[in-house]
Amino acid sequence: MKTAIELQNAAQLGETHQVHNVASELSNYNLFTTDAALLDGVNREGGAWGLNDLAAFGDKCGKPEYLELGYLANKYTPELDTHDRFGNRVDQVRYHAAYHTLMTTSLTEGLHSSPWTNPRDGAHVVRGAKAFMHSQVEAGHGCPVTMTFASIPSFRLQPEVAALFESKILHRGYDPRNVPVDEKLSITVGMGMTEKQGGSDVRANSTQATPVAEAGPGKLYSLVGHKWFLSAPMCDVFLVLAQTPAGVSCFAVPRWLPDGTKNALNVIRLKDKMGNKSNASSEVEFRGAQGWLIGEEGRGVPTIIEMVSLTRFDCMGASAGLMRAGVANAIHHCRQRGAFGAKLLDQPLMQNVLADLQLEYEGGIAFAMRMAYALDHKDSNEHEAKLGRLANAVGKYWICKRAPQHTYEIMECIGGSGVMENSIYPRLFRESVINPIWEGSGNVQCLDVLRAIGKDPSVLFAFNSELEKARGGNSILDSYLDNLGQQFAQINPQDTYGLQHSARAMVDQMALAFEASLLVRNAPSPVSEAFCASRLGARGHHNYGALPKGMDVKAIIERGDPAVAKA
Repeated sequence: MKTAIELQNAAQLGETHQVHNVASELSNYNLFTTDAALLDGVNREGGAWGLNDLAAFGDKCGKPEYLELGYLANKYTPELDTHDRFGNRVDQVRYHAAYHTLMTTSLTEGLHSSPWTNPRDGAHVVRGAKAFMHSQVEAGHGCPVTMTFASIPSFRLQPEVAALFESKILHRGYDPRNVPVDEKLSITVGMGMTEKQGGSDVRANSTQATPVAEAGPGKLYSLVGHKWFLSAPMCDVFLVLAQTPAGVSCFAVPRWLPDGTKNALNVIRLKDKMGNKSNASSEVEFRGAQGWLIGEEGRGVPTIIEMVSLTRFDCMGASAGLMRAGVANAIHHCRQRGAFGAKLLDQPLMQNVLADLQLEYEGGIAFAMRMAYALDHKDSNEHEAKLGRLANAVGKYWICKRAPQHTYEIMECIGGSGVMENSIYPRLFRESVINPIWEGSGNVQCLDVLRAIGKDPSVLFAFNSELEKARGGNSILDSYLDNLGQQFAQINPQDTYGLQHSARAMVDQMALAFEASLLVRNAPSPVSEAFCASRLGARGHHNYGALPKGMDVKAIIERGDPAVAKA
């Protein structure tokens, strides 16, 4: 307590009160070693060899000056200069220095390349863990990093075109200059699929491609048309879909031509997005832009599909990363903030909410890490290939959709300060609504699930066999699997209307069953029991904070507490 004299002096100085019972910024913590769910996933799915590297990266990401980069990159957003001051067309996007620092880290750490340059068991697991941690610092710059990473399988379908770009794509460096590819050691890759009239229906694209001279794979074509979304416009080369007489085809379109002149890929404007502010997304027009055909004419979608699949994997992991950032910050806040005579962290109702939020993250990151394992083994293991084909769409749909409500609930845990723009929470929320839409909305993912099952029913058998590995571990899950199995048995491929009408309900259940199966097999019993009891029971899962009685909420919260090192 202050003395009367001190109070009088304080009043004279204009001080009206003491600042106390408030939280502090969460920083100086290791994003990896304090995250039990991520640590468990890395160990379980084959990435134990990377633990030391991941711990060092997690330490870097948790430093206050590094976390500040995320704030700066979103406060000072990209700006477009279509022309220089002399009137020359340049299409130059200017970013804050913080964005370039984040890009430099991602590319020097190999988040765009390591599974391709150093393929081994667990390569996708370790790379994924790093990417998901970095998304907690700042998610927007992850867009060009992900596209660069995901482009390699598509380029390798056309070796002579890959020879022009692959070594520079895989180089561990970052060169943001607006110059031709030949002047760089490191380049990044973007993607252009969506047009105004088609959206996700890329077969409705109107951009036309005609041969410059000879037609065929690896040959130059001239593109005329537009893209409603092209991210990120400062990439050096883009994989673009355009029409040929044979149908939708895939082209590698550079910003600069081999002769050093600017390609006729003109940026019309940057998109004013509600989230992902640090990353420039653009509208572009192709006015005779030249690009090399990748694969056969008319095979554009199959050519680019693995790139899309890999970007979807990163979307689900990044959404789980947003959940982790929110939970860590909420627990940190509740440990310091008191109300109604006790710290929030010690109050049963808040414990229920925090534990429930941690459970959501546990399921999401377990799913993402399992998909990383599938990526590592899909070329050598048929089960993993079939599982990944189906489960990747299920996970992208579910985890990305769960993130917005999750991040909103985090804001409510914080209270009024949770909606202040000088905190991390509004940024987490804005980012959370992006991934459910990017790389295919919820309906697109559900249709992809139906398409995969219809094309090859064995993918459903692979998915179901994965679920059955948890049989006998939890009675609630067993009953849930019985019901889901009956639904699988009743699938009628001829009933197109009925299948589409019920697709979301089925995919919801598939996702929950997959997460529950992973947690029952691998997570501590407080986690798996609470997950199954709250999400698979007859009541189903409603708002966060409705865990049934008898759950060990303290043990669940401790797994997410950023103040507690787990390794």
